[in-house]
Amino acid sequence: MILVGMGCDWMLDRGVNGDDGPAILRTMSFRGTLRWLSIPFVCWVGSCVTFHPLQPRQTTGKAAEVAALREPAWQILGSSVAGRPLRVAHYGTGARRVLWVGGIHGNEREGGVATAMLAAAFVDAGGERAVTLTILEDANPDGTAAQVRGNANGIDLNRNFPTKNFKASRLFGQSPLSQPEAKLLHDLIAAQKPHLIVVAHSCGGDHFINFDGPAQGVAERFARLSGYRARASEDLWPTPGSLGTWAGVERGIPILTLEYLRGREPNIAWAETKNAILAVVLDG
Repeated sequence: MILVGMGCDWMLDRGVNGDDGPAILRTMSFRGTLRWLSIPFVCWVGSCVTFHPLQPRQTTGKAAEVAALREPAWQILGSSVAGRPLRVAHYGTGARRVLWVGGIHGNEREGGVATAMLAAAFVDAGGERAVTLTILEDANPDGTAAQVRGNANGIDLNRNFPTKNFKASRLFGQSPLSQPEAKLLHDLIAAQKPHLIVVAHSCGGDHFINFDGPAQGVAERFARLSGYRARASEDLWPTPGSLGTWAGVERGIPILTLEYLRGREPNIAWAETKNAILAVVLDG
């Protein structure tokens, strides 16, 4: 016991303040040393670990909670055709439910940084009490790996949904939801019943926010905050079997398709749209 007390006294004198520690420690009496021993500690030969006021405290409480919330807690919901994981993360517990889809076409990855940064921005904005945000990292990881539009079967997943205008073909699939990635996204939406869906895409030669279903007001707000003009999907090209038609038009869920400029640097794309994304996620 005497040897242990002397070891701790040496650490307090030299380990905290160097060879010439403060006089109060250099002259600490044996009785003073024993008083330090009343504080919980673990000692072994040549070292001593104590918990006393001179040691820094670990981050606890709200700061640690926020730090943890900022980190994606990915869950694997299923697999792609080639066996790659389809991952989601959930943030917040609010009554408003929002689904963010990080991509569905493998050669449209301009929204990758937005997908990676959205959770932290959402938590920093204090959204976790009002909103439940679900992030599907990538609905088409096989296409992303190959840098092609379709999945590993060559199917355009954004034409494989069970819409009234579905067209069976080699590129769209022979039947709705024939592809596991489209089926997983379909089932996720059916289970969660989100109040808003936002899907990251990109478009050659242009950038805009287009919408399906009852989402015109949300799209116009996004446009004002981002400078991306709002466009209705029905005014663009035909999209048989699309996610927008199934979820927006036929199920009445507001859905935004965020068309970044193809080739836009993803960090710049995120900076251009961050405020608009957060605004529509938080309160539409």
